Amino acid sequence: MKRILIMGGSVMLAGLIVSGVVANAGEEQKTQTTKSQPAAATTDATYVIGPEDVLNIDVWKEKEISSTVPVRPDGKISLPLLNDVQAAGLTPMQLQNNIREGLKKFIADPQVTIIVTQINSRKIFVLGEIARPGTFAMLPHMTVLQAISSAGGFSQFAKESGVYVLRTENGRQITLPFNYKEVVKGKRPEQNIELKPGDTIVVP
Repeated sequence: MKRILIMGGSVMLAGLIVSGVVANAGEEQKTQTTKSQPAAATTDATYVIGPEDVLNIDVWKEKEISSTVPVRPDGKISLPLLNDVQAAGLTPMQLQNNIREGLKKFIADPQVTIIVTQINSRKIFVLGEIARPGTFAMLPHMTVLQAISSAGGFSQFAKESGVYVLRTENGRQITLPFNYKEVVKGKRPEQNIELKPGDTIVVP
């Protein structure tokens, strides 16, 4: 009778050990999956991809196609089976749909996920009499005032009323005036425009 109880206890103990191993293996696999997921540089669904951005393209169960690729200066990316694909000017969701439609010729019901891992296309430049002139990452909805603040503010020789933004539109360069003294007093708030990628702020 004791032998039966011991055997039964052993079977139960073995079952618990196996269950624990399976559970630990499941947790370990989940952890590895989480770790392998690349970090997104933006979660903005309206973000528009630009040249030099880096994209992680994952096609479920298709390791040969999945890869991390940079957007070329011509706005395209290179993918197996599809060759050159236009990426610049599209949101990640739009590009995801385009790639999925293209892969349907080769794969049944492809599942595509796109993550922007590096934002390199959204840059602005601040030049002239500024504390830290140079190139800066353009934050969402960044204004001229915010850009000047990011660059450390004016130097002691800056002509604060003569600041201007250089912007290229339709192939030609335009100048947008920015009178800092009036803007901070609330007189010309419309001059504190929202910046666009490639804008150059000049502080004379």
